[in-house]
Amino acid sequence: MKVRGFECVSDWQDKGIHLPERKTASSAGYDIEAGEDAIVKPGELTMVPTGVKAYMQSDEVLMIHIRSSMAIKQQLVLMNSVGVVDSDYYNNEDNEGHIFIAFWNRGTKPVAIQKGERIAQGIFQKYLTADDDVAGEGARRQGGFGSTGKA
Repeated sequence: MKVRGFECVSDWQDKGIHLPERKTASSAGYDIEAGEDAIVKPGELTMVPTGVKAYMQSDEVLMIHIRSSMAIKQQLVLMNSVGVVDSDYYNNEDNEGHIFIAFWNRGTKPVAIQKGERIAQGIFQKYLTADDDVAGEGARRQGGFGSTGKA
C-alpha cells in the first residue's frame, strides 16, 4: 500500500522527469525540479510545470516552498507565498494532480529556469481539524487549481 510519495504525470512519462528527493538525511524538503525550460519575466507570473504529482494520506498536505537560492539569488517568490497541495489534488479530473510552481519575478531582469533545475522543495505534513468539522463529507474534488470547495 502506498503511503506518500511522488509519481510522474502520465503525459510526462517520456520527458526525462526526475522524481523529487531529499539530498541529505536531515533535509525536511524534497527537491522539486523544473519539468521544462521557462523564462520568468520581471513583474510577471510564470507557472513552471514539474511533471510530477504527489500522493499522501487524507490527513496530510504537501507544502511547497521556494528554494532559498531561487529567492535570494534570482529575486523570485512564490506567487502564493507557500503552495498547498491537498491529498485529493492527486489524480484530479482536470490535470491528474500535476504540480506547477507559480513564480513571480520581483527583480528587473528575466530569470531563465532550465529543465531539471531544482526550483522548489516539498514538505509533507500532517494537519489537525477542529471539533465537529464536517468539511467535505461526501464531497469530491472536481478540478485542479483553486477547485477546493467547488461543486
